[in-house]
Amino acid sequence: MSFRRNLRTRPYDRLDSKWRALAVILLAPLTGCSRGIMDPVGPVGSAEKTIMINSTAIMLAIIIPTMLATVAFAWWFRRSNSKATYRPDWEYSGAIEMVVWAIPALTIMLLGGITWIGSHDLEPSKPLPAKVQPLNVEVVSLDWKWLFIYPDQGVATVNQLVVPAGTPVHFRLTSATVWNAFFVPQMGTMIYTMPRMSTQLNLQANRPGVYEGLSSHFSGDGFPGMQFQVQALPPAQFATWAQNAHGSRLKLDGAGYAELSKPSSYVQPMTYGAVAPGLFDAIVADRLPQLHLPQATPPARQASAVPAGG
Repeated sequence: MSFRRNLRTRPYDRLDSKWRALAVILLAPLTGCSRGIMDPVGPVGSAEKTIMINSTAIMLAIIIPTMLATVAFAWWFRRSNSKATYRPDWEYSGAIEMVVWAIPALTIMLLGGITWIGSHDLEPSKPLPAKVQPLNVEVVSLDWKWLFIYPDQGVATVNQLVVPAGTPVHFRLTSATVWNAFFVPQMGTMIYTMPRMSTQLNLQANRPGVYEGLSSHFSGDGFPGMQFQVQALPPAQFATWAQNAHGSRLKLDGAGYAELSKPSSYVQPMTYGAVAPGLFDAIVADRLPQLHLPQATPPARQASAVPAGG
């Protein structure tokens, strides 16, 4: 009997389930922001989040009073309200004009000030203050994948960006095909990649983790698969990763790049153990990269034990 009683749904149980369902629906959009721009991991993303929150609060200073005033005016000047004064010849009020123009003007000034300061502080090419040297990464958008070249380490990756946590990363970006857009929401600042042009971007991940990166500009059939992951590692682990990357048998010379540049989508991450010098500049110049990997210096020949002519 007790089991059967538990199966019976009481009215307030049904009500609680409805409220729980409503809460899930309302909170669902917020869960999507937990790993996006509302959950920044670096100084650039944090500054952009602050700008967005401040701008929204300033705009709400107009939106909320306007919505409340609309309802209040409609209620007060309803037909059944005998206390409302009917003035068919009214046409001007200095006090109303001051409010109508002063509040929007102040709002525009505040928003303009935030935009002006933020635009200069968050200039993409402006280096981030740090006590360590930045990591240099060259980014190439292809059809439909991302190529990341580490010129100082002499390695490269596809659809996988590995960086040291707490270290600024200086990006040089270009496109080998059409316009695209490089964006790691949690690190901040979307920036375009364009053929025959090199742009710069400085970002930083303050804590280790795995963060999603994507293309935020439609670029053709394979666009949905043009995503990558950013792995922020402790500096010691990043050094180990860079050293181990040289063990990959894949080589990114002219022939390797020609094969990689063929259109393909949903490409699995891969690592190149060697990269031809000047590959990024050749892509920017839009010339066929007839590039070769530097040849290893052959060992010196040992002197013959038998004298010449002996």
